[in-house]
Amino acid sequence: MKQSVLILCTGNSCRSQMAEGFLRSFDSELEVFSAGTKPAAAVHPLAVAVMREEWIDLSAYRPKSVEEFTSRPFDWVVTVCAGANESCPVFTGEVKHRLHIGFDDPAEAVGSREEVLAVFRRVRDEIRTGFREFYNQMKTEAKS
Repeated sequence: MKQSVLILCTGNSCRSQMAEGFLRSFDSELEVFSAGTKPAAAVHPLAVAVMREEWIDLSAYRPKSVEEFTSRPFDWVVTVCAGANESCPVFTGEVKHRLHIGFDDPAEAVGSREEVLAVFRRVRDEIRTGFREFYNQMKTEAKS
C-alpha cells in the first residue's frame, strides 16, 4: 500500500522542497507533497541549483499552500522548521503520524554567493541524511 507524506514549512521554497525531492528519489511508490503556511512566490533558485548537484530536478516544483491538502488524509506529516526562530506549521487534516525534523533555513544565509551556497549545500546534505533515516523508519513501521 502506498504511503503518503506531506512535508511542511513556512515558505515551501527551500527545505520542504528539497525534502520532497529526496523522498521522491528514494522511492517512486511514495506519494510525496510539500507545502507551506505562507508559500513563497517561487522555489528558491539556490535550492534548485544545489539539488541539481544531486541529480534531482526541482525546476518544475512550485510552492503550495497547506490549504490545498487539508481535505486529504496522510500517513505522515513532517515539519522541517528549525525551531525557536520560526513557528512550525500545523496540519489540521487527517494524519496517522506526525514528525518534526528541524533544519536551518538556508534562505536566511548571508555573505558572498559561495558562502550562501555553502549553507544551502550543508542544509541539503542534512536533509538528505534526515530524510533517509525517516524513510528507513517509515519502511520499518510499514512492515510491522
